[in-house]
Amino acid sequence: MIFVTLGSQKFQFNRLLKSIDKLVEEGKITEPIYAQTGFSDYEPKNYDFKQFLNREEFSSIVEKTDIVVTHGGTGAIVGAIKAGKKVIAVPRLKKYGEHVDDHQKQIINQFKKNDLICGIDECSELVDAIEFAKEHKFEKYESNTQSIMDSIEKYINQNV
Repeated sequence: MIFVTLGSQKFQFNRLLKSIDKLVEEGKITEPIYAQTGFSDYEPKNYDFKQFLNREEFSSIVEKTDIVVTHGGTGAIVGAIKAGKKVIAVPRLKKYGEHVDDHQKQIINQFKKNDLICGIDECSELVDAIEFAKEHKFEKYESNTQSIMDSIEKYINQNV
């Protein structure tokens, strides 16, 4: 299954939803799709969706999915790779009214450079990206949160 998640910020991403809908209609994507559409106002015709999912619904869908297609938000990307899912990220772009600037391109490029995700620039690359993600063995994500917490605790304990 492919899970499309567009986050909870007040930006639409109709371009991605429409592209996936068209690819499903044309038979170019045959896997089941479920989308969390967020603030987009486009309603897919060829796959199931819900505007917002609660935490339990979200976790349940992520657990069942193989590939997560998402925008270029760090939370969405990190959450999916921490869950061990293959990620395809497409940036929201200013020119389409999807964000205030194009910072998501830089975020995606950094994750892609580290071979953690498949990052694409345009929705026209989705079919190839799905095939690539199915076959590719991405690097394992290593969180440094514990290291940071240990450093803070050490600093506090030395200065008490």
